[in-house]
Amino acid sequence: MGLEVHPPAIYHLLKKYAAYPEIKKIYVTENGAAFPDVVADGRVHDEGRIKFYQDYMAQVLRAKNEGVPVSGYFVWSFMDNFEWAEGFRPRFGMVYNDYTTQKRIPKDSALWWRDFLA
Repeated sequence: MGLEVHPPAIYHLLKKYAAYPEIKKIYVTENGAAFPDVVADGRVHDEGRIKFYQDYMAQVLRAKNEGVPVSGYFVWSFMDNFEWAEGFRPRFGMVYNDYTTQKRIPKDSALWWRDFLA
């Protein structure tokens, strides 16, 4: 989509908000990136999305290890969907959605998250 990807930014934002004394817990509610996903042999190899999550999670963990009260992290998004400003073109999900057939295919990033969380 032409947007900058800069993982240290999430670290700096988490540190900034944690500096307010009234902040007791921080939840990252939407973090993700769109990539040009392609189905090949029934799979979606989205290495860019995996790298995105690895790099961003490293920064979240860095902040948490320094005392930032991160209590939750939610990816954007579980499944490809309609983006209000962009329509169906950008694909943010960990599950590929074939909009014609409604078939769902877990992308490699979904498998990475499964293993990471295990």
